[in-house]
Amino acid sequence: MRRGTGVPIEIRMPSVAPSMTEGGIARWAKQVGEPVRLGEVLFEVETDKAVVEVTAPQDGVLSGIVVPAGAQGVQVDALIGLLAVAGEDPRSPGAPPATTPPPTSATATTAIEAHAIAPTPAAATSPALPSRDPGARAIASPLARRIAKQRNVDLARIRGTGPNGRILKADVEAAALPESMQEPAPATPGPVFEDVPHSNVRRVIAERLSEAKRTIPHFYLTIDCDVDALLAARRQANEHVPGLKLSVNDFVVKAAALALRRVPAVNAAWMADAIRYFHDVDVAVAVATPAGLITPIVRHADRKSIGRISEEMRELAGRAKAGRLRPEEFQGGGFTISNLGMHGIRQFSAIVNPPQACILAVGAAEQRPVVRDGAVAIATLMTCTLSIDHRSVDGALGAEFLGAFKALIEAPVALVM
Repeated sequence: MRRGTGVPIEIRMPSVAPSMTEGGIARWAKQVGEPVRLGEVLFEVETDKAVVEVTAPQDGVLSGIVVPAGAQGVQVDALIGLLAVAGEDPRSPGAPPATTPPPTSATATTAIEAHAIAPTPAAATSPALPSRDPGARAIASPLARRIAKQRNVDLARIRGTGPNGRILKADVEAAALPESMQEPAPATPGPVFEDVPHSNVRRVIAERLSEAKRTIPHFYLTIDCDVDALLAARRQANEHVPGLKLSVNDFVVKAAALALRRVPAVNAAWMADAIRYFHDVDVAVAVATPAGLITPIVRHADRKSIGRISEEMRELAGRAKAGRLRPEEFQGGGFTISNLGMHGIRQFSAIVNPPQACILAVGAAEQRPVVRDGAVAIATLMTCTLSIDHRSVDGALGAEFLGAFKALIEAPVALVM
């Protein structure tokens, strides 16, 4: 925020993330003319990942809003409002009127337009039928003529629906009905749709995923994990520990974290001039929100108990869905997990989240036939697919990680200790 001599402080679009070049104004916490105190929330910025609160730099009065709430694509450092210093006249020279200006073109892009292709007047009439010379005798079936005579219906005014425009019984009966009871001719059907402009979040997600799929040499490794022991351990823990509500995903996060500790070369990122190997095990978990996908991070997941991981994930996921994550809670991380098992998806492949080297896609736990000691048995299996950036991690290394992950999942006692 900047200030010139004798004029209010300029409120400019802040950069709340390292790679941010533009964002949206999610909300103004104050109205024009309202006082605001140092450290009090003044407005909220929508980034590609979350909504970030921005506080006032000092006491004052919001004297003008240049960019209204809802505007998208606002460039970093663009003027968005004015703050009059306490004691100054908000209407001093240089300050705009104490009203919100009309929406800018950026604001207009936030409107949702519903389009229905309306039929033309011609399309609203009955289906096209063969034309008839007004002076020609109407072509009608004998039954239709008899009914027309009985009900005093002029055949010349009826368009027949039979072959070659022949007037049928149904045509006469329909014409004999009072006008208020006659069914209108069906309108020509047309597509009905709604165009929802891209939000800042959706636009950035699209750009990054497209770039990732285009530039990263993906390859995929898949493994099946027997989770019968894990499900039993989860059930026992939830039944006997008051307040504990472990999910399968909590076990997956813990197992992935310990596997990364055992195979640290997978905990990596591809940089312009080097492969970066992370010393800390920070696991990002994909969370679906109304605005799009976001990946809050469980820091030092290898050092935390599974109960602590469960508590953090519930809290992070709740604030992620509400758009209230702080930037440090979703930026960074060395490894990502995407779990669609709760939706019944058996297997899928995820797109690597750059610059990370890997992302683990977790499917549903379901009963399947397996062969054990030469006999067919039923086991609960969970299919996991590791998407890998081949520039950072080779196949053998990825297989080693999946082997360590499988061993931990199938021996859950190591996860709850």
